[in-house]
Amino acid sequence: MIKVDQRKSKFIELDPYCHLSKQHDFAEVCEWSNGEGFDVTVNSSGDQRFGLTYGQWEALQVLVAYKE
Repeated sequence: MIKVDQRKSKFIELDPYCHLSKQHDFAEVCEWSNGEGFDVTVNSSGDQRFGLTYGQWEALQVLVAYKE
């Protein structure tokens, strides 16, 4: 059986946020159709793509916010 979904995605240009980015560099987050995570694409000097579950994202946020 084939299932057709419309996935939620969010897109933003990077140049207002990153001084190393070039014009038209972007980031995009696309939610998985099962709702358990998302794929990230960062187009800046070559595409970087990875996927995370929401639990992995939560752990990453804790690590980034950690202050000694």
